[in-house]
Amino acid sequence: MAAAASPLALALALAALAAAAWPSLVGAALEDPAELLRRAKEPGFLDWMVGVRRRIHENPELGYEEFATSELVRLELDAMGIPYKHPFAVTGVVATVGTGGPPFVALRADMDALPMQESVEWEHKSKVPGKMHGCGHDAHVAMLLGSAKILQEHRDELQGTVVLVFQPAEEGGGGAKKMIEAGAVEKIDAMFGLHVADIVPIGVLASRPGPIMAGSGFFEAVISGKGGHAALPHHTIDPILAASNVIVSLQQLVSREADPLDSQVVTVGKFQGGGAFNVIPDSVTIGGTFRAFLKESFSQLKKRIEEVIVSQASVQRCSAAVDFLEKDRPFFPPTVNSPELHDFFVKVASEMVGSKNVRDREPLMGAEDFAFYAEAIPVTYYYFVGMYNETRGPQAPHHSPYFTINEDALPYGAAMQASLAARYLLEHQHHAATPDKAKTHDEL
Repeated sequence: MAAAASPLALALALAALAAAAWPSLVGAALEDPAELLRRAKEPGFLDWMVGVRRRIHENPELGYEEFATSELVRLELDAMGIPYKHPFAVTGVVATVGTGGPPFVALRADMDALPMQESVEWEHKSKVPGKMHGCGHDAHVAMLLGSAKILQEHRDELQGTVVLVFQPAEEGGGGAKKMIEAGAVEKIDAMFGLHVADIVPIGVLASRPGPIMAGSGFFEAVISGKGGHAALPHHTIDPILAASNVIVSLQQLVSREADPLDSQVVTVGKFQGGGAFNVIPDSVTIGGTFRAFLKESFSQLKKRIEEVIVSQASVQRCSAAVDFLEKDRPFFPPTVNSPELHDFFVKVASEMVGSKNVRDREPLMGAEDFAFYAEAIPVTYYYFVGMYNETRGPQAPHHSPYFTINEDALPYGAAMQASLAARYLLEHQHHAATPDKAKTHDEL
């Protein structure tokens, strides 16, 4: 009969087994989206994200002015021991977690606020008059920092490099385009972006393959005539009448020239002219936006908007000058999701929140400068994180002075972004460079 093992020998054997099993257990946690969500929901972790989000909310900054926000991001990355490069596009920050070698997958958060006065009275209301985080970008930054913390906790298990992109100026400034031009996303294989959604229930993740957000552009036109007394219109050339005809004709571009199955929008939201009841002005300024999901439709709308404005003005003996404002408000292309990444998203999201909480999202006529990344990165994907909870009462829409964030959504965004990145790296090892080429991502 063999001698019984001593207690010390048993303890050493158990310790050896535990040590051998520990890396695989950690790896399993990284590969388990539901486990990462549980981590992000831990009280200390969630409280930290909420605190970050509220500090950003109190100090909103407009596009290319996000200096304090950028500094906050860098201080948090420093505290986590995550390396980064700065600045990109004035205030942008690009950080990396992982091996430093391929494959490379990027996660993006936008940082800018809106030029509007917050009307919500609460402890962390905006402290800057006329500026507010009314679209949720403060939550996006907090979520991406949460993703960074999760990934950094598992940095030794990552099978490649996660690139964290904190981007300025999404709200009309084309910050994504500037980040690309600055070299922030070179050699990236895939990229994921998200947005909180006011009408999607909390705990639900939603998206679709193909077009998800429209391409958009802006226009402004000055229609010039000849002013004079309102009682003597025959001595004038009335630009208000000409502008009115222009606006009516612009609506026919969609109703009579566009395929009914090809969604398009032309909206005139600006009409300025005259300052007296009895004076016909010399000129009128109108302005608006146009949207489409197809690049060809977008280009056709642009062409026809200028033709209609100039031609209809001339019918009323007026002249017109059209400006598409591309310098200050660059055209946003349509945001189109990779079908391949959609299947991947559904799989990972289902593991995190269950298949019943992964839903299709109808395309939106809103625009998103995340679309620019598709022109520089092989595959991109954009999705929505639900935050609607009827027990909180009515949820004001995005860009409303009464907009609020359901902070219970923060863990979902943080864990989902981390899960997508980690799983993508794991499943795309065959795309990685050979060892002699797998060098540090120098441009980052």
